[in-house]
Amino acid sequence: MKKYPAIATLEFKDITAGMHATDALVKKAPISLLKCGTISHGRYLTLIAGSTASVEESYEEGLFWARDALLDHIFLPDVADPLYDAIFGKRQTCRDGAIGIIETQTASCNILATERMLKGTPVDLIELRLADALLHGKAVSIVCGELYDVEAAIELAVLYLQDKQHPVSQRIITSPHEALAAQINFNTAFGEAQCTNLNGELA
Repeated sequence: MKKYPAIATLEFKDITAGMHATDALVKKAPISLLKCGTISHGRYLTLIAGSTASVEESYEEGLFWARDALLDHIFLPDVADPLYDAIFGKRQTCRDGAIGIIETQTASCNILATERMLKGTPVDLIELRLADALLHGKAVSIVCGELYDVEAAIELAVLYLQDKQHPVSQRIITSPHEALAAQINFNTAFGEAQCTNLNGELA
């Protein structure tokens, strides 16, 4: 269950500008600084939350100070509960059905695309990975559900991303093999993966 109704993210092209703008925005209004820090490619990512009015005020302050150093940004006045939980690492188990995958160049645009999928269709958010060290600044979201729901969700996400001219890679797996589903349910990072034995493999 989410603690705050609104969230915002700001992604900066360089670390010094990110720290400076983050300092300014947390001084502007009574918000919570959920996370901030360096990510791949020498970028800086800041995530804030709080009441809608306070987050918007701090967000606008951050935009002002970021200027040309801003890479991407979002403001969600009423973030979906599953998205809020996924930002902090909560995962859901993939039930039977199709899997949809969205890969973007920034965390911010993926968060907003995922928000649109969750609010526009009855899919489940299995995993959200935001700019971790293995992704080189990219973000990946994985949803599952009935095939027609997953198709609708991916279409919503892609239409938004293309409209905003964000590069996007997407795929739908209509009937995932149980071995892949098990890996996705555990973790999509290769270093965290567990061995899955398949029937009929060679000794």
